Amino acid sequence: MNSKATDMKNTEGLMSRLAEKDWKRILLTNRTVLMLVLLVLVVATFSILSGTGVISAGFDSDYLAFATINLIPMGMLALAQLMVIVSGGGGIDLSVGSVVTLAGMLFGFMYGMWGWPLWLAVILTVTFGSLCGLVNGVLVAYAGFPPLIVTLATYYALWSIALTINNQKPISTPPIQEMYSFSRNIELPVWLGGQSLPLIPLGTFLFLIPTFIVVWLIVNKTTYGRRLFAIGTNHVAAAWSGINVQRTRAAAYVASGTIAGLVAIVTVSQFASARPDSGVSGNGMALPAITIAVLGGVAITGGIGSVFGVILAALVVTWLNAGILLAFQGNLSGQIQLAALGILLIGSALLNGYTSRRFSGSQ
Repeated sequence: MNSKATDMKNTEGLMSRLAEKDWKRILLTNRTVLMLVLLVLVVATFSILSGTGVISAGFDSDYLAFATINLIPMGMLALAQLMVIVSGGGGIDLSVGSVVTLAGMLFGFMYGMWGWPLWLAVILTVTFGSLCGLVNGVLVAYAGFPPLIVTLATYYALWSIALTINNQKPISTPPIQEMYSFSRNIELPVWLGGQSLPLIPLGTFLFLIPTFIVVWLIVNKTTYGRRLFAIGTNHVAAAWSGINVQRTRAAAYVASGTIAGLVAIVTVSQFASARPDSGVSGNGMALPAITIAVLGGVAITGGIGSVFGVILAALVVTWLNAGILLAFQGNLSGQIQLAALGILLIGSALLNGYTSRRFSGSQ
């Protein structure tokens, strides 16, 4: 009897340890789950601080909904970085901020000064972003230049054009000012919650959600998506299997430029002006987008990435910055936000390395 009881106890202990190991593996390897946990921690922490009066204002659902206006461009550009980084070969796109800036200026000229139809200005702006991505893609995939050098060079080149194209002046004509209506908060229909839910920025439905759906479909449901992950994992094996590595990788940069062109319209509507520094002011748009992508589980070496993980990571960063803005006053809040962004980037990179070493052999 004692031996049987001991065996049962050992078996229960073993099952408990296995369950604990599986729980840890899910939390560390499934970035979507980890981002959900971080999201809950961020919201809970600042809600408690708000309830106790530690921070200056209420960290409530209305404030969180209002803060998502910053989620729109950052989430979209993080998805653009996902496409590029997953393609492997050291893929990265540092030029997205300059593409946003110059494309926004061109949109300001076309729609705000020349009086072109809105639909035509939008199409041409997005097309211009695609062409910028095509230049990057050709130089990286076909000419063989390092992505870091190529996109840094186009970053400076496009930014210099944006600065000089209108003598460093923004374009803020009445048609452009009316674009701000795309950034207003709206109430959802009754069948989606109606008055019981906070107001959501219109740009979430016009820009972010459609971009999310399209990128998710491309990455998860198309042949191109499978080829993208294949060349990011092992481009030599992918080439031997018949995949055109150069064309697949170049297309990822075109996709990144296309999304950046769309973000240009978002920024024009949010600022109610086309500004020559909209995508490069402060710490720019590229580095936060890259940080969000890596935090969301995109392996910097390529071949690994999740659209859901990236969007949740963008939400974590957005609401974390919103909480820091309430907790710290003046310029200190911006400095703390930068420090938090750096910590998240280092932590996510270390976590990616740890999980690949710890669990890759056991899966």
